[in-house]
Formats: sequence, C-alpha cells, structure tokens
Amino acid sequence: MNSPRPINFRTLDLNLLRVFDVVMSERSLTRAAMLLALTQPAVSNALRRLRDTLGDPLLQRQGQGLAPTPRALALWPVVREALQQLERTLTPGEFDAAHAHSTFVIAMADATAAELIPGLSDILEKEAPAVALRVLPLTTRDPRNLLAQESVDLAVGYFPAVLADLTAKAQAGEPIGVDHHRLFQGEYVCVMRRNHPLAQRPLTLDAYCAARHLLVSFSGRPFGFVDEALAAMGRQRHIVLTVNQFATAGRVVAQSNLLTVLPRHFLRVTGMLASLHVQELPFDVPKIHIDMLWRRHTRDASAHHWLRDAVLRASRGAWAQTLTGPA
Repeated sequence: MNSPRPINFRTLDLNLLRVFDVVMSERSLTRAAMLLALTQPAVSNALRRLRDTLGDPLLQRQGQGLAPTPRALALWPVVREALQQLERTLTPGEFDAAHAHSTFVIAMADATAAELIPGLSDILEKEAPAVALRVLPLTTRDPRNLLAQESVDLAVGYFPAVLADLTAKAQAGEPIGVDHHRLFQGEYVCVMRRNHPLAQRPLTLDAYCAARHLLVSFSGRPFGFVDEALAAMGRQRHIVLTVNQFATAGRVVAQSNLLTVLPRHFLRVTGMLASLHVQELPFDVPKIHIDMLWRRHTRDASAHHWLRDAVLRASRGAWAQTLTGPA
C-alpha cells in the first residue's frame, strides 16, 4: 500500500480545498460549479491541481456521478470541519442581527413550536428587532424536499428515518445535501381526561388496545410509530379520529373518552396537565429526538448560522425550564 505523498502545506492553495468540499458534497462537477459560482472547467482544473498535489485521483467517474476514493473519504470530514470552523471565525460579523430586516422560515410541529418559540421570540426581540420569523406547520417526517426547494430555512422535528438514511449515505460515500443538529430529547406518553375510567388503574396493553384512540398525524396517514410498535407485537389499536396538531388532540381528549399519545414536554410547556391524566405507555416506543435540519449550501451562510445558533439557544433555555418545571 502506497503512503500518501508528502505535501508542502505552505504552497498549497487552500481554495482547492473549498472546491473539493463542494464536489464531495454534490458528487457532480456541474452542481458544484453552480454553487461555487465558477465554470465547470474551472472546477475541473481545481480538482486536477488538488489531485496532482495529493497524488490521488480523489473522485472518479461512476455512472452519472463521481465516486470518491478511500483517501478522499478520509480527507473530507477533516477538510469540512476545518472550513466550517474557519467560516465561523471569520464571518460572524457579516450578518448584523441588530440591523437586519431578514425573514426566516422554519417548519415545525406545534408541540416543538410550543417548546422553542417563546425563547426564540425573546432572542429576536433583544438581538434582531427587525427580523421576522414565519413558522409553518410540519406536514412530513422527511422535510428534505422543502429544504432543497428553499421553501424553508430550517426544519425542526422528529426525523428518525431521515437521520438513518443520512448516516447510511455518509458511510457509503454518497452525497448528502443536508446537515443536522440534535436539540433535545423526550418521550411520548398516553393521555386521557382526568376522570377517564382507565385513569383509576394501571394501564395494561389489553385495555389500551381495546380503547378508542385519537391519532396525531402530520401527513394525514391513518397510522403512526405507535401503530408500528403495536404491529410488531401482533396488536393494534382502534383509531376513530385523526388530527394534525398536538394542541387539538389535547383539547379533544380532555372532553371525551378518547386516548391519545403526546410528547411529555408538550404537556409541561402548554399547561395542559391540569385537565389531563398521564399514563406510561404499556409497551416500549422510541425516545423523541428533536433535530434541526438545514441545506448545506445556503445563499447567506452567516445569516443561517445566526438563525441556527438562535434556535439552539432557545432549545437549551426551554429544555432547562422543562426539566425544572412542575411534574
């Protein structure tokens, strides 16, 4: 096995690493050229120069795309992190939040909005009084098309299938168009009205399945992750009503004999616990992991970096209050 060619770092053109990063992300010279505002021959030439410097092909034609070499796969995470750190160091002042008149669009469910928006609103008022924020309802568990079409700047929610797919693609060396960051985690609980017959005793699996249920479904599908967990045990529940908001679900079950499943943190921050009874689910379901997703290459990187930082700070503040709030 050949050792990597020694490199004189003082003579290395660091612009070549920026080109390498975008080509690795897109696996396409054409798309990389568009994002870099360069011609395709210029991108090809930059890649050739880096290949000559490193003594490795880096990316080779495979079908309609480009396949990275093992050296490229090993080098890319280091290059990407270094470039992102350099960008964070050099460009935070480009977005002047105090004087900006930008509008940001975030897609999230009402349960997530209840957790994040109060703190985020406070950050906007103090740091960016002329910045506007639009929150759109999250209607999908896979918001990558929304991000690719630039319909939203961020998507915040529970995206287990998306994160699993991103991990698989990264391990296979395939292009990844979005980044993500974990905000907080929680759990789902069974919710019913306070004087519901099932509130007076431990909730069994048989009693749960025999009850009448309300499903919260962003997409309108007549089943969810709870139904998948039940199906794995050969069981099912009787869903008689489907809505697309957690707040609606909470209000309905408070005045009916229906059961529903809600995030525990949502009940805390909305004050709904006063009119509801909470029971642990009589079977195992995954923990909630709330992540924010965004498109890797945005038109205004510094503004998006400020937005993501604001959401992260809002989530930390909200989660700290949730953990210390009333049970």
